[in-house]
Amino acid sequence: MARAIHKLTDRGIQALKGVDAGRHSDGGGLYLLVKSSGAKSWVFMAKPKGYKARIEMGLGPYPEISLSSVRQNAAEYRAVIAQGGNPIRERQAAKEKKIFTFGDVAAEYIEIHKSKWSNSKHIAQWEMTLLGRGDKGHVDYCKSIRELRIEELTRRDVLTVLRPIWTERPETASRIRGRIERVLGFAIAEGLRDGDNPATWKNNLDNSLPSHAKRKVQHHAAMPYADVPQFLQALRERQAMAARALEFAILTASRSGEVYYASWDEVDIEGAVWMIPASRMKTRVAHRVPLSDAALAVLAPLKEIYGEGFIFPGQKRDSALSNMAMKVLMRRMNVGQYTPHGFRSAFRDWAGNETLVAREVAEACLAHQIGNAVERAYRRNDALEKRRQLLNMWSDYCFENQPENVLQFAK
Repeated sequence: MARAIHKLTDRGIQALKGVDAGRHSDGGGLYLLVKSSGAKSWVFMAKPKGYKARIEMGLGPYPEISLSSVRQNAAEYRAVIAQGGNPIRERQAAKEKKIFTFGDVAAEYIEIHKSKWSNSKHIAQWEMTLLGRGDKGHVDYCKSIRELRIEELTRRDVLTVLRPIWTERPETASRIRGRIERVLGFAIAEGLRDGDNPATWKNNLDNSLPSHAKRKVQHHAAMPYADVPQFLQALRERQAMAARALEFAILTASRSGEVYYASWDEVDIEGAVWMIPASRMKTRVAHRVPLSDAALAVLAPLKEIYGEGFIFPGQKRDSALSNMAMKVLMRRMNVGQYTPHGFRSAFRDWAGNETLVAREVAEACLAHQIGNAVERAYRRNDALEKRRQLLNMWSDYCFENQPENVLQFAK
């Protein structure tokens, strides 16, 4: 009897989490590999005739590589095997025959790496600067090299891209140079070109382009923690969804992006825990956030009204708030000199100055990685209950220290 195929569904795949780590069969040699971090990727396994060992082919990440498209690939590979061939060898042979342009390699590099990048805006910037994709009116920086064969691209070609913008747009030019360098480095690693990387800076482009002055690191402007209780009192009087999202972000010491796209299936109300998936974390590691009573109080009325999808929906129920919503709200409340992200600094300053909690616990609340890889390997526990105590102390501070009058913040 033939083995069943097409066992998986998109809905079922989306429901798989880190606890479901392992291989999940779609049949016919196609598997979805789920890692403990929650990351998902495709793999095809088979044993061609005449081979002692089974072959294994990585087919890319999910959802970037969709279920329907990967099934088409798997069907092609099964056909190759049925005819006595080896799909790995055929894929490599096809790759060696193909003439790769810079645009081809840049697109492949982005496709491979975008699952690790923090947000869609970052991906869009790579695609716009290297591939010319995006809204009308943008500058197509790499147009002059996109159709050049990757093995023939020279240092002079790279300079053709960079010289027109090097002094006029120094930050953009530096980023583009770095992106070109990484794409060419990838091409060298894949055997698509030989020799040195013509986009490197040291002892190469630094001889032809002036150095940019080092830019001072700009930290997110943070409201002094002494002013946070008064601000929260004014914030609670606002009915906007952005106000609830910002209040929740402050109480959980979370990043704006983590809050904007928070969904109800990530929250365990009874256990008072919010599990942020790795895909939305800057560190690409899933993060458990203990929820204080005050944070749960923000969620309670929203749970009754919505209960599924985004916790803080935008104007359309199936969309998240605009990523500018919190900033706009703060400007309207006359505190536009500060940023939503700055409340994380306010929390950290308060924890360091006003509590005796260990530094590691405070940093863990912010999902910061502490120590080197060896130290982190031995520190397997995420100190959930210690972090819960600290965030409870933070919410107590925020609401027990509220003054009766709120004059500085617009209502």
